[in-house]
Amino acid sequence: MYKNSTEAKAYMNTLGGLLKDTPLENKQVIICAPSLFLEGMQNLNIDNIDLGAQNCYFENEGAFTGEISPKMLQEMSIKYVILGHSERREIFGESNEMLKQKVDATLAQGLCPIFCCGETLSERESGQLFDKIKIQLEDSLLHLDANQIINCIIAYEPIWAIGTGVTASPEQAEEMHAFIRKCIAEVYGNEVSEKIHILYGGSVKPNNAKELFGQPNIDGGLVGGASLKPEDFIQIISD
Repeated sequence: MYKNSTEAKAYMNTLGGLLKDTPLENKQVIICAPSLFLEGMQNLNIDNIDLGAQNCYFENEGAFTGEISPKMLQEMSIKYVILGHSERREIFGESNEMLKQKVDATLAQGLCPIFCCGETLSERESGQLFDKIKIQLEDSLLHLDANQIINCIIAYEPIWAIGTGVTASPEQAEEMHAFIRKCIAEVYGNEVSEKIHILYGGSVKPNNAKELFGQPNIDGGLVGGASLKPEDFIQIISD
């Protein structure tokens, strides 16, 4: 929840200019902005940037004051939406069951969910980290059929590394990414699991992105604070 409308447009113009000089072979850049700003950002018609929302509800319309529906996003030609970010889970109490409904609703409208999962520091230290992730996946995502799951993106975000300046080591991140891919393979097979993009989100910065993204099962990043400065974000994209 950063920037005003003018700042958001200036950000997009700056980032768009930087991207013109950045090789993007086999890379994709998605900006998930506050819903209020999406139309204005979209009207800038900047190449090489796709837009996504930070959240949506699971109903397409109705008496749900203040919510944004998947249908509204689809009608704006928004392609992506973040679901289940740890802040949504922790601050707003979103449950695995609610997120399952959101996943189904977004896919029904042709959107691509960026599904977040992650564990707290206490869960990691007590050895519950893998159980926590598996439950989140099973309760909210692994009910889909193979054709649906390949249209999803998964983001692993260790809650203890979000906004804290602490980053999971490349080895820690890779271990969990490999586990997530294994969970998918157990249900859908290796061919499907290899097609799914799994992103790392947890204090990704220009000075650690290259090593993180060099891990076999880390396909990219769900970048938080470092994405707010185009000059920092472009360094991450370049890695």
